[in-house]
Amino acid sequence: MPGENLSRDEARTRGQLLSVDGYDVALDVRSAVQRGEAAATFRSRTTLRFRCAEPGAATFADLIAPSVTSVTLNGRELDPAAVFDGTRIALEDLAAENTLVVDAQCAYSRTGEGLHRFVDPEDGEVYLYTQYEPADARRVFANFEQPDLKAPFSFEVTAPEGWVVLSNGAEEGEPREGRHRFATTRPISTYITAVIAGPYHYVADSYRRTFEDGSELEIPLGALCRKGLARHFDADDVFTVTKQGLDFFHDHFDYPYPFGKYDQAFVPEYNLGAMENPGCVTFREEFIFRGKVTEAAYEGRANVILHEMAHMWFGDLVTMQWWDDLWLKESFADFMGAFSLVEATRFENGWITFANRRKSWAYRADQLPSTHPVTADIRDLEDAKLNFDGITYAKGASVLKQLVAYAGQEAFLEGARRYFKRHAYGNTRLADLLAVLEETSGRDMAAWSREWLETAGVNSLTPQATYDAQGRITELSIFQEAPESHPQLRPHRVAVGLYRRRDDDGALVRYARTEVDVAGPRTAVTELAGAERPELILVNDDDLTYCKIRFDADSLATLRARLGDLVDPLARALCWAALWGLTRDGLMPARDYLDLVLRFAGQETEIGVLQSLHAQARAALELYSAPERREIAARELAEGALRELRLAGPGSGHQLAWARHFASIASSPADLQLLRGLLDGTAKIDGLEVDQELRWTFLEPLASHGAADEAVIDAELARDDTASGKRHQIRCLAARPSAEVKARAWADVVGSDALSNALVEATISGFAQFGQRELLAPYAPRYFEAIERVWRERSIEIAMSVVRGLFPSWLVARSTLDAVDAWLAGHADAAPALRRIVSEERDDLARALRAQACDEAAGPKP
Repeated sequence: MPGENLSRDEARTRGQLLSVDGYDVALDVRSAVQRGEAAATFRSRTTLRFRCAEPGAATFADLIAPSVTSVTLNGRELDPAAVFDGTRIALEDLAAENTLVVDAQCAYSRTGEGLHRFVDPEDGEVYLYTQYEPADARRVFANFEQPDLKAPFSFEVTAPEGWVVLSNGAEEGEPREGRHRFATTRPISTYITAVIAGPYHYVADSYRRTFEDGSELEIPLGALCRKGLARHFDADDVFTVTKQGLDFFHDHFDYPYPFGKYDQAFVPEYNLGAMENPGCVTFREEFIFRGKVTEAAYEGRANVILHEMAHMWFGDLVTMQWWDDLWLKESFADFMGAFSLVEATRFENGWITFANRRKSWAYRADQLPSTHPVTADIRDLEDAKLNFDGITYAKGASVLKQLVAYAGQEAFLEGARRYFKRHAYGNTRLADLLAVLEETSGRDMAAWSREWLETAGVNSLTPQATYDAQGRITELSIFQEAPESHPQLRPHRVAVGLYRRRDDDGALVRYARTEVDVAGPRTAVTELAGAERPELILVNDDDLTYCKIRFDADSLATLRARLGDLVDPLARALCWAALWGLTRDGLMPARDYLDLVLRFAGQETEIGVLQSLHAQARAALELYSAPERREIAARELAEGALRELRLAGPGSGHQLAWARHFASIASSPADLQLLRGLLDGTAKIDGLEVDQELRWTFLEPLASHGAADEAVIDAELARDDTASGKRHQIRCLAARPSAEVKARAWADVVGSDALSNALVEATISGFAQFGQRELLAPYAPRYFEAIERVWRERSIEIAMSVVRGLFPSWLVARSTLDAVDAWLAGHADAAPALRRIVSEERDDLARALRAQACDEAAGPKP
C-alpha cells in the first residue's frame, strides 16, 4: 500500500463503495501529564459502523499510529501485523453492514498535526488540542479520511480530573472519574471533528434569537485559553463579535445555526490562523494580545472569527466532495468574513483591508508558476495541503465579490439559502452551486464559471483617454491584457472614477463615476465622454473586480506628486496596491516606491494600510533595491521611520506601527543606541509604552546586529518566562551574527526533529536575516542537499516550513537562480509538492532580480 498520501481516485473508489453510519471514539489521554516515553502515546478505541454497496469487496481504513493492539471486523479478530502497515488497515470480505473496532496506541504530536501536546514552560501545565485538516484525524482515531464519507460522531474522552474537556457536541452530564461523554454530532466530515483537553481558562456566555415564527434559538457560547494568558484574554470582545456574526448570518442565511453550542478555543503552537470545527472552533493563541496592538489587529481577529463562523454553513453543513472544490468553503468564508465584518461590526472599513491585504495575497499567488484555477485539480492529499493558498482563499473571495456586482447581492444570498437547504449535511461540487446561482440570478453561470473559476491568471486593466481643445474627454477606453502563460480575457464589472484637485484645499477627490462591463481587449467608457479632464483616472474604483490596476501617464504623474492628497481611503489603498504591483513587476524602480512611502505614508489614516506599506517598503529595500544603493536606501527609510515615529500622536496606533517599522529596519549605531535606550529606560518617546511584546521587537534587531549577546537575551527571558517569551528568545538567539549560531540553528531545524512546530518557526525566523547575506551564503548549497531528505522524513507541516523558510531568498543573485534551476532539472522525480514550493521560491527570486535590474537602470537618485 502507499504511504500517508491518499489519491483522489482511491477516495472516489472508496466513496462509491461505502456509506458510514457512525463512529464511537474513546480516547484516554491521562498519559499526557506523564513525562518521557510515558507521555508519548495515548489509547484510541474506535467503533466504526458502515455499509458496503458490494458485499465481498475489499477496502481500507486510515490510521497513523505507532502500534495497533487489536482489529475486529464484524466480530472477527484480525491480526494487526497482517492488516496494518502503519498508515492503513486492510479490510477484506466486507458484508453489506459492517462494524470495525480498532484499539490502538496513537502518538501525541509536537508538529500541530493530530493531537498536539504542549507543556507550558511557565507553570508546567499540559494542554492538548486537535488539528486535522486535510487528513490528520487518522493520527487520533481509525477512520475513512475523506470529506465525502460523512457520519455522526460520538466522542468519549478520559482525562486527568479537573481538566476542561471539549468536543464538537455538548458534554452529557458530569464527568465521572475523568471520563467525559459528548452528544452525538450531526453528520460531519472527519477533518472537522475536534477534542480540546487541559486546564484551560474557560469563559461562558450565550446567544439568544427569536425568529419571526416565534421560535427561539439559544446557543451556549464559550471562549478559552491557557491559564497563563487569562489575564490578557478579552473574552468580552470575542463574544461581541461572535454575537454580531450570529445575528448577521441568521439574518442572511435563513438557516439556524445547526451545531448546538459554539466554543472558541485559543490554543498554543497552532499552525494555522483558525479551524472551523463545528461547535469547537480553534484559533492560534496569538489572537490574545499580550501587549498593545493596533486596531488592525482587532479587525484581523474579528475577520477570522467571522470567517470561521461562515464555515459553519459553507464547509461544515455543506461540504465539498473532494479537495478539488476546497474553494466552495474557503472562498465563501473569506468573502462572507469580510462582508459580515463591514455590515455587522465596528470595522466598517473592512473592504479596504480586503483590497489591500487579501487581494495582494491573491495577486502574488496568481502570478506564480503554480497558479491554478479557483476550482483546482487536486490529485492527492499533498496537493490539497498546498492549495490552502491565495488562490483558494483570497482570489476566490475576490471573484465572489465580482459575482455579487455581476449578479446582484440578493440573488447571491438567495442562492446561498437554497444551497444550504438543498444540500444540508451533504457533499457538493461546483455544478451544485452554479445550479442555484443560475436559478436566482438568471445569469449564465456556466459561462461565468469557465471564465472566472476554471482558468488561472490575473488581467491588467489600463485606461487611455483623449481630450479636446477645451480639455474635455473625447474618448475613454479600458484596455485589458493577460499574460502569455494564461491568456484568458474575462468580463469585468468595474467602476471608473475621475479625480481632480478641489479648489478650496487641494484635496484630490472624485467628481465623476460610472460602472461599465469590460469585455475583450478594449472597452469604450462612453458615459464619461464630455467630462472635464481628470488628474487621475482610477479603473476598478470601489474595488468591484479582481484585476491589476494600471495607470495612464498623467494619472501616474499625479500619484507621484499628490498621492497623500487622495481623500477617499479605499481609492488611496487601491492606488498604493497598484503602485506596489508595478514595483513587484519591475515596472517602477524600488527607489521610486520607497520615495512614495517616505513622502506619503505618514499621511495614511488607515492603520492596516500603513502596516502593509511598512512591510512592502521593507521588502522593496531587501529584495528589489539595487545592491549598490541598498545602504543609502536603508538609511533614508530608517530616518523617515524615526521622523514619523516622533511626529505620530502619543499613544496612538500609528505611533506603535512606526515604532515597530523603525525597529525592523534599524541598523546604524545611532538607531541601535536608541532601541537600547528605549529598552533600558534612558531614552523615551512621548506616549510610547514599551511593553513586553515591544521589548522583544526592539531586542531582535539588537541581537541581529551583534549589539545584544546571549546573556542579554536570557535576561529578557527571565522577565518574560512564558511560552511566548521562549519563542521570542529562540528567534533572537538564532538572529545573532555568528557562524557558530547559524550552524546550531541549522542543525536544530534541518538535522533534528526535537523542536516543536512553533520553535522551528521561531528558529527559522531568526536564522534568515537579510542583513547577514555573507554569513548565510554557505547555506545555499546545503539547502539543496537537504530538502529531499527533509521532505521524506518530516511531517508535511514541518517540511513545508523548512523548505519555504530556509530557501536562500536572502541571496538575490544569478548564481542562486542557477542553483535552483540545476536542482529542479536534476530532481524531476522529486515529490510534486516539494517541486512546487521550490518553483514558487524560484519565481520570487527571479522577480527580485528583475526588480533590482529595474532599480539599477533608474540610475543615481536625482
